[in-house]
Parts: sequence; C-alpha cells; structure tokens
Amino acid sequence: MSEWSQALSGHPEAGASSMIQTISGNRGLQIEEKLIFEQDSPGHCGVDLPEPPAVKSRLGGLDRKGAIGLPGLSEPQVVRHFTRLSQKNYAIDSGLYPLGSCTMKHNPRLNEKMARLPGFADVHPLQPLSTVQGALELIDTLAHWLKTLTGMPAVALSPAAGAHGELCGMMTVRAALEARGDKRSRILVPESAHGTNPATAAACGYSVEAIPANARGRVDLAALKAKLGPDVAALMLTNPNTCGLFEDEILEIAAAVHAAGAFFYCDGANFNAIVGRVRPAELGIDALHINLHKTFSTPHGGGGPGSGPVVLAAELAPHAPVPWIVHGPGGLDVVEHATADAARSIGRLKGFHGQMGMFVRALSYMMSHGVDGLKQVAEDAVLNANYL
Repeated sequence: MSEWSQALSGHPEAGASSMIQTISGNRGLQIEEKLIFEQDSPGHCGVDLPEPPAVKSRLGGLDRKGAIGLPGLSEPQVVRHFTRLSQKNYAIDSGLYPLGSCTMKHNPRLNEKMARLPGFADVHPLQPLSTVQGALELIDTLAHWLKTLTGMPAVALSPAAGAHGELCGMMTVRAALEARGDKRSRILVPESAHGTNPATAAACGYSVEAIPANARGRVDLAALKAKLGPDVAALMLTNPNTCGLFEDEILEIAAAVHAAGAFFYCDGANFNAIVGRVRPAELGIDALHINLHKTFSTPHGGGGPGSGPVVLAAELAPHAPVPWIVHGPGGLDVVEHATADAARSIGRLKGFHGQMGMFVRALSYMMSHGVDGLKQVAEDAVLNANYL
C-alpha cells in the first residue's frame, strides 16, 4: 500500500465503500462518475413509449438484429447522472479557477448574456451571407480591435486554441520563407517556453534548439546570438515570459533575429499583462497568437470551445489562413478559398470561421472596458501577480 493510500485508509469515508479518496474526504463534487453507457441496466427505461403499429418492413432485409446500443436507465438515474455531470463544471460561483499558468480566469456574466442573444446563439455558418451581416460585423469589429491593440496589420481569427494559433503562425512563417526561396531548418525556443512551442516547430518540420535563461530569468542574449545563423527560420518567445518577467532586451532580440533573416514569433499567453500598454508590433514581433481566454475573458479549457487568433506582420499577412472577411459593395463578404487575392494563403485550418460564441464574449469584454479600461486591466493584472 502506498503512503498516500495508508494516509487515507484511516479516514471514515475511505475503504471498501468508497473508491474516491481526497485529502479532506469531501465528496461534494463527485470526482468519479461512470459513463452513462456503463450504467446500463437492461429492462429499465425512463420514458413510456407507445407500441409501434404493425407495418410491413421496407428495409429490404436490412432489419436490425441486435440491440440498438442505448443504455437502459430509469428516469431518476438519468436525472442524477446529468446533475452530477453539472456539478463537475467549474464556474465563477464554484471558486477561484485552479489552473495557474494563465493570466485570466474571470468570465463575466454579462459576456454570457451577450453570447446568448438571439442571432448570436443560434447563428449557423451555412446561412446565406445576407442573413448573417450582423455576425460578420461583430467578427470584423473584433478583428479591428485585436489589430489596434497589437499594432499589426492582419489577424487570422479561425484558429481554435493557443496551440492551434501557434501552428497557424509558424505555417505562415514557413510559407513566407518558401515564397522568398529561403530554405531554413531550425527554430530557436527559450527553455522557459510552453511545451507547445517546440511541439509546433517540430510539427512544421523544423528542428528545435533551446536557448537558456540568464540569472535574471530572461533570455540569455549572448547565447541567442551565438545560435543565430542563416538556417534559423524563427525565434519563438513568450513575453512576458513563463516566469512572469518582461523580456526587457526584446528590442535587441528582435533586431538580432531580423538581422539573421529569421522571423520573430511571440507566444501571447501573457498578453493580459501588457494589453493597452504595449503594442507587440513596436517590439519587432512578426506573429503573435492571442488566447482569448487568457486576455479577453472567454471560457477556458474543459474541452469547451477555444479561440486563438493570430496577428501577423505585413510579410506574413498574405499567407494567413482562409476564411477572411472583406468589405464588398453589397456588404460584408467572406473569402473562403485560397485563390485570387488569397492564392498565397496556407489554406483552411478549421471548419467555418472560428468560435462565434468566443468572439461575442471577447468583444463584449473589450467594449465593457474601453481603451482606458483595458490599460487598467494590464496594470491590475501585474499588480495582482506581484501581490500573489
């Protein structure tokens, strides 16, 4: 028996009658719950269905021979099961969000109300464009403010998460290098980077080399310069970094990277700490993904819908993934294919246009704060982080 099991074995709730072991013994949120298919009890049914009338089969001999495969449960079993599942949802009224690496975990109720407005909640991506002009205008407005806050000329909104955004950004880097006939093979990644950074670089076919940190917890500039060369495609840096420190030599870092002919990719995981205060474009950054859940209050994790827009510098912008929203004579239109003006696009990364519900929430948050409010967001975030 492990020390953990021994420590729990004396607890009155630990033992044969309970497979759930916690430090306190509290089982308010049922941690372990059988799948509804595992609770199958043949003969039980939560509804009374009338006997179907006797009709001649028109299935051409393809009648079902076995069970349909749905679980048999009584009505109370079904109610209890879905009630327990609802208790697993971690929400603003359950407590402080437990995941610590990200810089925002507040999901205002107002955002949820906006996302549930008719026309946003039930909009469908296959509707005729003439019937979704309002939704397209919201997406276009969000894109405008993301570009304004970052100083970048273009943004791709379709990526579904931060790691997906990284993939998008690095694919545009690869496309831009190929377009100029520049074959490069290495990506430099600081040791403090998120694990998705080297994984993304490897997925794009690059070898990865780590850059150590200096005694101040920031990128070792001398080590970075020593690694740079004509075969380096990009540097993937997080700023503020994963240690929570602003890379105060970032202008020199950007200059060195660009002098080597490489691109500067920035992980925007901690953009919440500088939003409204610093524009990444002015730091020399070429591509930056923005986690809407980390900076603009959209829900995070749990298998729910994510959103990781990527802002792009001018050289990378033509390679952004479709779809794009464009202003036409008849209103807003959508460029959905990598042809004509979008011929240099890396193509489609995701079905349809991104996560509409996340866009509504993010824009609601921006409009609630305004320009001065977003600046205060960064100040408060840094103050709170230092306090903790």
